[in-house]
Amino acid sequence: MPRSTYPNLSPTGKILVFGSTVVDVVIKVPQLPATAQDVNISSQHLQLGGCAHNVAHVLQLAQVPHVLCSPVGCGIYGDFVRRSLQEKNIPIFAQLPDVANGCCYCLVEPSGERTFLSHHGAEYLFCRQWFTEEVLDGADSIYICGLELEEETSGSLVDFLEEQSHLQIFFAPGPRITTITPNLMERILALSPILHLNETEARSFTQCPVLEEAIIALHNKTGNDLIVTQGDQGASCFYQGKPYHIGGHKAKVIDTIGAGDAHIGSIIASLHQGKTLPQALAIANVVSAAVVSVAGAGLTQEEYNRAIHSIC
Repeated sequence: MPRSTYPNLSPTGKILVFGSTVVDVVIKVPQLPATAQDVNISSQHLQLGGCAHNVAHVLQLAQVPHVLCSPVGCGIYGDFVRRSLQEKNIPIFAQLPDVANGCCYCLVEPSGERTFLSHHGAEYLFCRQWFTEEVLDGADSIYICGLELEEETSGSLVDFLEEQSHLQIFFAPGPRITTITPNLMERILALSPILHLNETEARSFTQCPVLEEAIIALHNKTGNDLIVTQGDQGASCFYQGKPYHIGGHKAKVIDTIGAGDAHIGSIIASLHQGKTLPQALAIANVVSAAVVSVAGAGLTQEEYNRAIHSIC
């Protein structure tokens, strides 16, 4: 197994986790409704979610230093987020008291597959003055997802990333990868991020029907390593000039909410702990399998430890 090639990442290096913290409105449905159809749901509940929050939660479980850089707005959803973060002793990065926080309606089918209906709000808006020296102090990497790049403040966020090009970027654009403004995508890809996306996203963005070709095409755009998740089949990566595939782990699927976020969060944690990318993938596959086997996006510390100990 090759050695780690991420000398800029260390166990004491701080990760800046940019993105959303929202209220997930989890709605269990017998099937997705068709136009004009009436569907009776079996249950609904509210929980704390959002890509950045989910990633930060895994980093917290792994005891890796990080800062959740997620704005909080006003309104009923903003109040829920603010109260939940305070209960978890998570510092609130910034507040937009005049902009409502958004939410995500998570429709969960009996198979556990989820469909998201997102209402964006304050959680995706960023101001340049928030990126202070205090925030940057001790940071060696940045996580960013694709959703905030669709908002009006995306330009200032990319400006910031370009100014901090010495930091390693982990970029998980998600299913909206094809809707991000091409100019912004080119600017981010030029910063050589470590990409994290699923097989469908990789194929659609590159227009390559063969996964191996899509992986090579993505590597050619960034010049860096990348990860492509493949559901219960595991994940593939491009690492040190070679492709690797790490098999998945069977799990009884309750719901798939947050599985991708947990996967990339686990990879970031493992790389900071000195693991190679293939080693990190093996751990992340176990962690994401554990996430889909519980309701919601978050594992308890006990559940996380159990998953880690099953492979380490």
